[in-house]
Amino acid sequence: MEAAATTEAGREIEKLLALHPKGFDLSLDRISRLLSALGDPHKRLPPVIHVAGTNGKGSVTAFSRAILEAAGLSVHVHTSPHLVNWHERYRLGRKGGRGAFVSDPVLADAVRRVADANGGQMITVFEILTAVTFLLFAEHPADVAIIEVGLGGRFDATNVIERPAVSVIMPISLDHQAYLGDRVELIAAEKAGIMKRGAPVVIGHQEEDAARAVLVETAERLSCPYTVYGQDYLAYQEFGRMVYQDEFGLFDLPAPKLPGRHQFANAAAAIRAIKASGLPVTEHAIERGLASVEWPGRLQRLPVGALAKVAPASSEIWVDGGHNPAAGVVIAETMANFEDRDPRPLFLVTGMINTKDAVGYFDAFRGIAERVFTVPIRGSDAGIDPAVLASDAMEAGLTAAPVSTVAEALQAIGRIVEEDTVAPRILIGGSLYLVGDVLADNGTPPT
Repeated sequence: MEAAATTEAGREIEKLLALHPKGFDLSLDRISRLLSALGDPHKRLPPVIHVAGTNGKGSVTAFSRAILEAAGLSVHVHTSPHLVNWHERYRLGRKGGRGAFVSDPVLADAVRRVADANGGQMITVFEILTAVTFLLFAEHPADVAIIEVGLGGRFDATNVIERPAVSVIMPISLDHQAYLGDRVELIAAEKAGIMKRGAPVVIGHQEEDAARAVLVETAERLSCPYTVYGQDYLAYQEFGRMVYQDEFGLFDLPAPKLPGRHQFANAAAAIRAIKASGLPVTEHAIERGLASVEWPGRLQRLPVGALAKVAPASSEIWVDGGHNPAAGVVIAETMANFEDRDPRPLFLVTGMINTKDAVGYFDAFRGIAERVFTVPIRGSDAGIDPAVLASDAMEAGLTAAPVSTVAEALQAIGRIVEEDTVAPRILIGGSLYLVGDVLADNGTPPT
């Protein structure tokens, strides 16, 4: 994550972090009061695609943006958390081209204005930063805004949007149980809170029948026209391409640029959401979007960079911020598919925070990973001690050892494989915070 004093906006946000409580306090009262003081910018947005879910919401956001930009539309995008710089949370659309992260002076000015409007009243920093989203998106014209939920849905600060063009609910699994509940149907009810009466809803692939049932019941109760993955639309791989099908027909499309079989379902949800929103998009734009999509820190390959140089020669290095058991399953499946095509020993370099099910995450890699090296999360009070995390990995049946840094882990891997003829495959992940530090240290931040 970004050092405190590297940018003007970063310094302004650090001031707020010193004044206001960290973490989440789920409510819409404070954000509503603040937005009212700012002139209700959330009511002056372009059509909004509002995205919630435990896993996959970042990918569907990336696919939607890529497709819409390929269609020539200007697209604002709000995501969280950021990986390296605060500016990544705010991508401002450009007509006929690729949007760009907000500039430092513009972001710093927006943060100051929102803080001034708050007048020192009790609020969380996430709520202030969400108000910044609405202010920026209202003051810079665009054709569409994609807004990703921060946590949950019903009481998330983004949920002041009154009438989205479409609400998208991606796969739901157990995560953030302290805030959202300890059963998947309770979490689904929180995520379903972004649905608005009569507004279209797209339900992504759900592994859990209980979650799907809650989402469908909520959509029906609110008279929302809804579509469900696997029932009303779907996607599958055929001859190295992606076939998308819904009630209107099918598209024969290139396979998504983002790796992993799960990305077919994520891409399908994006296509269906754009269709449901009524935004003008052609099959050609969908093709171009699938071929050009980027999503930093999620199964992202690191072919070059300062850390890449530390790894054994010809290593294949991947980073991914997935941090719960469901994410572990799809990441491990992707690694196994890589192994089928190009056999290499797989090593994990993992750091996690203490709100996550580390054993559940590691369990997905049993029989796949050669060894795990656990590392601290730099600058986080919530990081799991590497020795404890290594114990969690061993509980899941993996061979593991704690080290002090990612670079030390890469050097240790080098010593293990120096006698082998096959260069390793290395997955660095378990936390978006760790991935952000790795991208910064490697000299390859998101752009």
